[in-house]
Amino acid sequence: MTDYLLLFGVGFVAGTLNVIAGGGSFLTLPLLIFLGLPATVANGTNRVGIFCQNVAAVWGFHRHGVVDWRYVVWAAVPATLGAGLGTWAAVAIGDAAFRRVLAFLMIAVTLWTLWDPFKKKQAFLEPGQRPNVAALAIGFFFVGIYGGFVQAGVGFLILATTTLAGLDLVRGNAVKVLSVLIYTALSLGLFAWQGKVVWDLGLALAVGTVAGSQVGVRFTVLKG
Repeated sequence: MTDYLLLFGVGFVAGTLNVIAGGGSFLTLPLLIFLGLPATVANGTNRVGIFCQNVAAVWGFHRHGVVDWRYVVWAAVPATLGAGLGTWAAVAIGDAAFRRVLAFLMIAVTLWTLWDPFKKKQAFLEPGQRPNVAALAIGFFFVGIYGGFVQAGVGFLILATTTLAGLDLVRGNAVKVLSVLIYTALSLGLFAWQGKVVWDLGLALAVGTVAGSQVGVRFTVLKG
């Protein structure tokens, strides 16, 4: 019971962070490993929370009328293709290697956040001007590879991609959660097929991420 409560609490914080910007998996992945899961199984189990979180977040953004469905396909299709490649790599890698990769990424994303090369770049589109769909497609293909492999920190890569494509924060986040939802469905299925998902822990985590995602949606819409 203590494990489930801990997963719920950390999942709530992670779900909020993931919708607003990203980085929630840097909390949930180490927690799952701390609870005794092998690193690659923790990676797969984490996808349960990510998937459920994004189902709830998509519904939240849709209720607020900020989902621009025209551009979702330009992000979701290449992201899903990339996620297939990334997930196969994640399934094949050993636990020790994955731990080293996760440690490196935690350092890299921390430095990226401190540097934040996009903090001064804003998306200003004239009325009728279309976002750069080529930037969306290319960027989200690599987002999918990364997200399929580890997921942790993918939100920062997506923020960079949507900013370069010309989407504002609210619509960029709406495209983000839809795309992550679609490619995570594939990724979770592949992890489950390989027996790398512990469902009871994943569902306990998901209860927290779903609740947190609604806080994140509300904050994003109000801020945007």
